[in-house]
Amino acid sequence: MGRWNLYVGGAGCRPDGFVNLDIRRAPGVDVVADAHRLPFRDNVFRRVECDAVLEHVAGPETVMRELERVTEPGGVIHVVVPFCHPFHECPHDFRRFTPDGLRLLGSRLEPLSEGWRTGPAATWLLVTLEFVKLLLPWRWWRAAAHGFFGWLLFPVRYLDLLLLCSPSARRIGNHCYAWFRKPAGGPEPQETGRRPPAQL
Repeated sequence: MGRWNLYVGGAGCRPDGFVNLDIRRAPGVDVVADAHRLPFRDNVFRRVECDAVLEHVAGPETVMRELERVTEPGGVIHVVVPFCHPFHECPHDFRRFTPDGLRLLGSRLEPLSEGWRTGPAATWLLVTLEFVKLLLPWRWWRAAAHGFFGWLLFPVRYLDLLLLCSPSARRIGNHCYAWFRKPAGGPEPQETGRRPPAQL
């Protein structure tokens, strides 16, 4: 994957081989920062992962320009965003994206591939769980129902292996993704020390 790789929005996980950045301190987070102003120099990272983050930021275009800035020429950026997905504040939830919208966000980059990470079955499962919780009066009941029905209905997700073969699946797809490459020809990244150099 290259020497330096960046994972944006990985609170609570430890992505192997990545510097993990999030807006708040949490287990597994290496750098606490706002994605609108990444604390790294230009052309540092070989690969950047941005997973279910852009719906939570005020300026997705600004964040995409920052991801592009810190990616080395020839490096890749993988972005995953929700389409049909329940409202979830973390701490805010501003928008949803279509594949066309995601392509527009990466218009200054070279498109490599795009598609659906989760499809109609995942959409149905999540909406069903939220509907069941809506009917329950107490928070602990809702948490218990989410755990029980989430476990019981989890195999439904595997229907997406079939459903995503249909072009109509995009009408109620759950998460879409795109891979982009930063065009070559910019300044070479500087690699010093054991951690990515901060922008001072």
